[in-house]
Amino acid sequence: MARGRQIVGEESPKLKISKEALKEALIIFRYLKPYRVIFITGLVFIGLSSGTTMAFPYLLKQLIDSAHGEHTTGILSLSPGGIALVMIAVLALQMVFSFLRIYLFTMVGENAVADMRKDIYRRLIMMPMEFFAQRRVGELSSRITADISQIQDAVTSVLAEVLRGLLTLIIGIGFILFISPRMTLLMLSVIPVIIVIALVFSKRIRKLAKEGQDQLADSGVVVQESLQGISNVKAFANEWYEIKRYNSSIANLVNLAVKNGRMRGFFVSFLLFSVFGAIVLVVWYGTGLMQRGLLSFGDLTAFVVYTAFVGGTMAGFADLYSQLQKTLGATQRVRELLKEATEEVAEVETPLLREYKLHGNITMDHIQFSYPSRPLMQVVKDVSLEVKSGQQVAIVGPSGAGKSTLGALLLRFYEPDKGEVRFDGKAAQGIPLTQLRKQMAMVPQDILLFGGSIFENIAYGKPGATRREVEDAARQANAWEFIKSFPEGFETIVGERGIKLSGGQRQRVAIARAILKDPVILLLDEATSSLDSESEALVQEALNNLMRNRTSFVIAHRLSTIRNADLIVVLEDGRIKESGTHQQLMDIEDGLYKNLNRLQVN
Repeated sequence: MARGRQIVGEESPKLKISKEALKEALIIFRYLKPYRVIFITGLVFIGLSSGTTMAFPYLLKQLIDSAHGEHTTGILSLSPGGIALVMIAVLALQMVFSFLRIYLFTMVGENAVADMRKDIYRRLIMMPMEFFAQRRVGELSSRITADISQIQDAVTSVLAEVLRGLLTLIIGIGFILFISPRMTLLMLSVIPVIIVIALVFSKRIRKLAKEGQDQLADSGVVVQESLQGISNVKAFANEWYEIKRYNSSIANLVNLAVKNGRMRGFFVSFLLFSVFGAIVLVVWYGTGLMQRGLLSFGDLTAFVVYTAFVGGTMAGFADLYSQLQKTLGATQRVRELLKEATEEVAEVETPLLREYKLHGNITMDHIQFSYPSRPLMQVVKDVSLEVKSGQQVAIVGPSGAGKSTLGALLLRFYEPDKGEVRFDGKAAQGIPLTQLRKQMAMVPQDILLFGGSIFENIAYGKPGATRREVEDAARQANAWEFIKSFPEGFETIVGERGIKLSGGQRQRVAIARAILKDPVILLLDEATSSLDSESEALVQEALNNLMRNRTSFVIAHRLSTIRNADLIVVLEDGRIKESGTHQQLMDIEDGLYKNLNRLQVN
């Protein structure tokens, strides 16, 4: 079965930090720009919060020295009680500054990320069909969930923590240098050794984490595939096969997680030993300086506290570095999406757009087309077709002949590689895409209804339609009788993809939606092929109501449904093999249409 590496809720992959990656990450600041005043204010409070936090050990030193009767200078030439009051005041300020820092960064982060989510969704929904044909839904939805959540964490907390950590390091190292340059040099001499060993550990941990993420993706795909294809699982009695498949994937995930935990355990143990060992070494050296009168007890206390701050900050940078890698990975994926070209979809109809009113005349002039994912396999080969306004055109032929592809080209889901499609003599590319599709409707074979009510699904054809308009459309689509038989009527929830309705009911809801849209051009893609005789009769009657006075393209599986079409086009291997009315095609000896008709009758 297929395997994917990025699914909904999956942790964003880490990206190596480089100049190019950091440049890509600047996309974040584009969304921070509208909130720059609040952001800058938050930065100020980060500085004030760090300053008050780092002032506390110095005040503690002053308090201890004052209590021991040692001389203190400056504004803190106070009694121990006075210094204690100053410390309480500084703690109160630190509390206020920390609150404002967190509050302001959360406000900026949430608003900026909300703008980013809206922008990404807008771009996703406006992407061409070619884009969706090459990507999985799980991958795309993960960009607006997992990736954006990672960026959100970066804006609201990681960025603030990095800045606060840098300030803590600068202020902390400055203070310990001021207190005792000798002890500072001793402490700093240990750090390079710790960093080198930490890098070795972190590289191995990162590799195991990536393998774990890949394995988690695999287990997620098993769940996604088995639940989406639950009818196949049940029909083939393969519940235990899927359970074993999932259990095997989870077992591999557990093994990788345990290995990762063992490595992280070694790393944390080493880090704790190194940090506290360095503190013991510094304290031992400091006591020697105290005995020689070169250091006060308050100096030693402040030095140890500052060293703990510096060591804790450096240890925290390992996690922040990991978070930054994930954020860079997320921003790169989001940036790739934002670089993709979208379709030009107008938000509102303007007087200029209203000038492009279609009459329903369509010309296909020597059309050739291959799907972008299979450029060497030509699906449509030199098709030319002339359709007059109001004509009903049936497109028939074997599977894979290119019938549905012609419909996709008419809707401009794709552009032809060669040739031109014209509407009322105008090139399709010269008509605004929104205005073109607003005057076309499609009823596909596989009806997808949204998970809301019947009313919402029909009204989707004309957002803002009145209840009377929706009811009239339902009556014309032969849907009114079954709708009113439900206790909740139009408010009946259809379930995911319309699963609570039968095939015929879904088809009639889709037809009602198309009737409500009142299109000039109609595309019907095998709309009755999977229905029973009774449902087919009701749906066919609804389709006849829908096709009246419209240019209609009917992609037909059952040839009995298109005998009265004005023109029947027979496709074979991407080419028009025959065309004409039913009787004209039946008169062709050994014709493809006649043979197809004979097979269905027999």
